[in-house]
Amino acid sequence: MPNSFIVQRLTGEYTLDSISAAFCTPLYDAKAGTWIQEWADEVVPGLTLPPILDPWATAGTITAKGAELTGLPEGIPVCAGTIDAYAESASVGVKEPGDIMLMYGTTLAIIGVLTESVPSADLWSTPGVFPGTHLLLGAAATSGALTKWVRNHLSDGWSFEQLIEQATETPPGASGLVVLPYFAGERTPLYDANARGVIAGLTLSHTRGHLYRAMLEATAYSACSMLDAFHDAGVESNRVVAIGGGTKGGLWTQIVSDVTGITQELSNERIGASYGDALFAGRAAGLVGDYDDWEEVADTVEPNPANREVYDRLYEVYQQLYPATKEQVHTLAALQLEEGVTPEG
Repeated sequence: MPNSFIVQRLTGEYTLDSISAAFCTPLYDAKAGTWIQEWADEVVPGLTLPPILDPWATAGTITAKGAELTGLPEGIPVCAGTIDAYAESASVGVKEPGDIMLMYGTTLAIIGVLTESVPSADLWSTPGVFPGTHLLLGAAATSGALTKWVRNHLSDGWSFEQLIEQATETPPGASGLVVLPYFAGERTPLYDANARGVIAGLTLSHTRGHLYRAMLEATAYSACSMLDAFHDAGVESNRVVAIGGGTKGGLWTQIVSDVTGITQELSNERIGASYGDALFAGRAAGLVGDYDDWEEVADTVEPNPANREVYDRLYEVYQQLYPATKEQVHTLAALQLEEGVTPEG
């Protein structure tokens, strides 16, 4: 992992954080929080696996070589760190059972807190960022990547602010447009690398504003499908905190609340992963307690009940579109592969 590489270069120690280790199926025992050495030996006999550390645990101190490489003073403690979305959840205090983080970035990530490890066919189960907790994670392959695609290729030089203004002027539901946001395949809950984007309902009456709004709504439908999976797994959504660049401007978060029916809290500080990493460093240095408050709520986004009926109808269409077009888009994905076209652009 990138954090393991950086820790190794700084300290000379090769470690892996507990959350990253949980993705090393089937070498990791989620219940015990340890490696399954006999399974590792089946892959590579005698394979030495790295120590597993909590994200905030000290992995080592900066060596003379690390100091030479970076200019940082020798001897500074270095914590293990972890994957970006998990650090973001820590940055906004998502730590109690029923807390959920909704991250608006290039991709969409949702993290929910549990008191015990819960397996899920639709979501990823990992140890928690905070002591005594476990997490489920849902992640889309795109979200902000879609809005960037519209701006880069279809906006004729318009800014995000101009696109948001046009999208705001279009009605909820984008006048009957529904987008499958699988422009780079899809992660949870589909696990389908060959899924592809679909724009359904286009007419000559639709404008760039309609299309941009439909892209935002597509990510909201994606979030709704993941929240359905969270609820099926027993995760309650008592408190939902939104973070990331997509929380700016107001329209995107409002659409997500309208589609899902959830209230979202917005924190004062929304820089995300780096802020969570600072929390880990503070905990590793003994400057911050395990459950110290780290962030305050700045605002909330409430769902608009007037929009619920249209979004319920279109969410049903969204759910039907993937199975109805799966065979066709898989054929197209195979053709793209033959031509060397990659979904990541």
